[in-house]
Amino acid sequence: MKLAKKMLFLGLCLILAAGMVFAAGGKDGGGAAGAGSGKIKIYFIPKNLGNPYFVALSTGFEQAIQELGADKFEFIMTGPATPEATSQIEYVEAAVQNGAKAIFIAANSNDALNPTFDDARKKGVRIYIINQDIPGSEAHRDAAILPVNFATVGVSQLDLLGGYINFEGEFAILSATTDAPDQNFWVQSMKDELAKGSPKYAKMKLVEVVYGDDQPERSTTEMEALITKWPNLKGVIAPTTVGIAAAAKVVQTRGLGDKIKVTGLGLPSEMKEFIVDGTSPGFQLWDPPAEGYLGVYLVNAEVTQGFKPAPGASFSAGKLGTVKIESNGQILTLPTPKLFDKNNLQDFIY
Repeated sequence: MKLAKKMLFLGLCLILAAGMVFAAGGKDGGGAAGAGSGKIKIYFIPKNLGNPYFVALSTGFEQAIQELGADKFEFIMTGPATPEATSQIEYVEAAVQNGAKAIFIAANSNDALNPTFDDARKKGVRIYIINQDIPGSEAHRDAAILPVNFATVGVSQLDLLGGYINFEGEFAILSATTDAPDQNFWVQSMKDELAKGSPKYAKMKLVEVVYGDDQPERSTTEMEALITKWPNLKGVIAPTTVGIAAAAKVVQTRGLGDKIKVTGLGLPSEMKEFIVDGTSPGFQLWDPPAEGYLGVYLVNAEVTQGFKPAPGASFSAGKLGTVKIESNGQILTLPTPKLFDKNNLQDFIY
């Protein structure tokens, strides 16, 4: 898919050019200057600032804004330094106070922000969950932009690691936070699949799930502890871009690449060295910038064309073509995760 490939190129290559995004650690992110200007003010609140994945995602917002007319929008990326369950509340409240028309948020909890979302929506602010959904709390948001069909991710990750360790041996999962809705869903999917008793996974044993809080230092510490605690460990699945890079670095540094295989969800730009030396035979991801790109076109359709994101309805999303609203107000950017390995990784790095 050439478009998805180009957008991923753009996002990954612009990670260090974050100056293009109006990003700041403050609650407003410098957005108050646009109040009353008549522009469509869009806020993006990631799980935490400084995460390369969300920087990549943010470039998609900028690309769509340039296509639709930079004079029509104001974009602010702001959020907490750490991804605690309630750390985003004050940023949502500040965005509402500063005239946000729409808030895109990668929520750190399934339900901790529900009252805050309700208050924002009562004031006419659209709440879009991005890069995930908030299972059980869907009534508290307007729509959810998912990077992929999440139902496919957990089992896909399990199969990927299984292929690298011949579907036998002990393995662990290094996740993000204990409250992260997306990672928790994938981890539970893996557990459920193992519990079915399929002969395919009969020789694979999940020994532990640990949480690195989507912080490099904590993820490194947790990975080191896994290696010490489980001397027969054969593989690790890290369904988080921060976690997989940290886990791979620990395995690489200790010279355990032949013994422990690391996979999960990663950024090509961060995983290249681990693919080259075999620490990670392969990993998966999707197209982060496409999520932000799609989001801007959704807001534009709602604000300027009166579009309502009801199940079955569709809207035009620029180069992504016509996009359909799935059941429960979800919007899929891609149907399934994409595999990155030595055969294609170089095509996504410049």
